[in-house]
Amino acid sequence: MKILIRATNWVGDAIMALPALRAVRARFSDAEIAIVARLYVADIYRDQQICNQLINYDVNGIHAGFSGRERLAHELREQKFDVALLLQNAFDAAWLAWRANIPERIGYARDGRSPLLTRPVPVPGPGEIPTHEKFYYLELLRRAGWMDSLPEESFIAMTVSEAKRRRAAEFLLGSGARPHALRVAIGAGASYGSAKCWPPPRFAELASRLQAQNGADVILFGTAAESAVSKAIAAGMRQPPIDLTGKTAIADLTALLSQCHLFIGNDSGAMHVAAAVGLPVVAIFGPTDPLGTAPVTPRCTIVQEKPYCSPCFLRRCPTDHRCMTKVTPDMAEAAVRPWLSSIEVRRA
Repeated sequence: MKILIRATNWVGDAIMALPALRAVRARFSDAEIAIVARLYVADIYRDQQICNQLINYDVNGIHAGFSGRERLAHELREQKFDVALLLQNAFDAAWLAWRANIPERIGYARDGRSPLLTRPVPVPGPGEIPTHEKFYYLELLRRAGWMDSLPEESFIAMTVSEAKRRRAAEFLLGSGARPHALRVAIGAGASYGSAKCWPPPRFAELASRLQAQNGADVILFGTAAESAVSKAIAAGMRQPPIDLTGKTAIADLTALLSQCHLFIGNDSGAMHVAAAVGLPVVAIFGPTDPLGTAPVTPRCTIVQEKPYCSPCFLRRCPTDHRCMTKVTPDMAEAAVRPWLSSIEVRRA
């Protein structure tokens, strides 16, 4: 049997979908499984033993526009898949599977795409499944008859090869990291929108304290689009950080974070990657709900001040951003301290 899976588009969602993808791989151990995904999601899934093939959906290149989508549909049609499982909710995912002539097309019945699905699955209603998003993908499998019950996982782990760990360690040393220093990774951006972002001066103050009190190497991670945020943090710090913003690809992030000791950041894809490679995570939440999107790890502390309007799930705050500005460096530092103690014990 040949199975095509349409992956989600956000890095965090892609990691929260890993239990469902592993469940498909376990149930259909002899099947040929291909995952079609945006380039950055495909990079996240590489080396995770969940599929036989990763198909890049290059929406900014050869698959741009209607003609590009037709090109991808033709590429998929030639592979003669038996079934398509759509983890992505969009109409486009069902359209691609339909245009690829895949005879069985399974996905949630939403976004007006039910006529294109052979098995439109009812979307879970409020209270029908546990709140966390990982269950949303698992429930699709259960309702499709591919699993009997929803498994509970307290940790979503990602594999990082030793070769990639070594290259990442060498890269960090070459970028100025010290061999035996505490490495604190900071992810101050969030591609979802500015409403998720803790103000740069708060990050700068917390990072400066960790440098002064713990001799930490503070390493800033982010995309090129987040360079202004990282520059603002660096400008506010009393000692310069190691700024890798825009200097690494998402494909490198898993290995690079595996060579750090602690992650501090917003609700973002980087937060989920850090958790999945085993780092303690201090996650600052504002307009989103940690009950739904907290990293799946026992090694996480959520820092949150909930005004009446939170969670609003807006990309940009229309008022005074109080859900984030009420979180102080003192609050974040209090969340960091217990993890620093445990790291020191393990590193001693």
